[in-house]
Amino acid sequence: MTTMIKAQNLTKDYGDGRGIFDINFEVQKGETFGFVGTNGSGKTTTIRHIMGFLKPQKGFCQVLDKDCWKYSSEIKKWIEYVPGEIAFPDLRSGTEFLKSQAELLNLKDMSYANYLIEKLQLDVTANLKSMSKGMKQKTAIVAAFMANKDILILDEPTTGLDPLMRLSFLELLDEEKKKGKTILISSQMFDELETSCDRVALIFEGHIVDIANVKELQNLPYKMYKVEFLIPEQYKKFKESHYQVLRDQEKYNQVTVKVFDKDLHQFFNELKNFKLKFISEVNYNLEKYFMEVLNKYQNGGSNVQ
Repeated sequence: MTTMIKAQNLTKDYGDGRGIFDINFEVQKGETFGFVGTNGSGKTTTIRHIMGFLKPQKGFCQVLDKDCWKYSSEIKKWIEYVPGEIAFPDLRSGTEFLKSQAELLNLKDMSYANYLIEKLQLDVTANLKSMSKGMKQKTAIVAAFMANKDILILDEPTTGLDPLMRLSFLELLDEEKKKGKTILISSQMFDELETSCDRVALIFEGHIVDIANVKELQNLPYKMYKVEFLIPEQYKKFKESHYQVLRDQEKYNQVTVKVFDKDLHQFFNELKNFKLKFISEVNYNLEKYFMEVLNKYQNGGSNVQ
């Protein structure tokens, strides 16, 4: 496997606990790697180091084995970038801006750019300065994607997009992944990253707390069920069985239990002997997993670093 992006002990300390601290991760060729975290957690600072905009105080980051700070100009030949804060040059319209970008890229064929414009329903004739946040975001996405480079770095690219446009963007992202692109994307939206990413890093107060493999989370060897009993005595009896109780709500005669796939048949057969108010499967997703990890971390657990 080819490592396209690498950060090792990457640190930028702004004081008062702000910044990033001993960040370590690698992104392999063809992988979509996500960063999730709240505002101020360190996502943008990490991305700005990768882009070569910031010099680390400790550690380093590389793109294709090139130090991002020392070879800032060279690595940009391989990167398509959508910044978190978009500032356009003093041009009249989206059309003029995209044409100027095409000239910089020496891009003669605008057919893919036109496809992107149509896909995102972008009005390129609009004045750049008076565009809404969503329109600016679409323009920045088109400008980045039409470059057709090997690596996409996207800092909260769906901010300002309505739900339908978010879906269109995720479809575009999937198309880029199928081309073999390497993608690094930051977001505050768990479902967005779970849909598009192979792995996702949780960053909190400048530290990577955990890196999750999305496919592994989606294919866990167990399921979770919430069961509520009509008879309190049966609720108490069931709790004495061998199933792991994840949550116990005595007030409602209700338990949430973990059941391994190999035990599912036995589990449902056993429940036939009880009078139930309801049973429902509890969906486990990236957000729930990271909330558990973060809770453990904040209560004295160690991070992956």
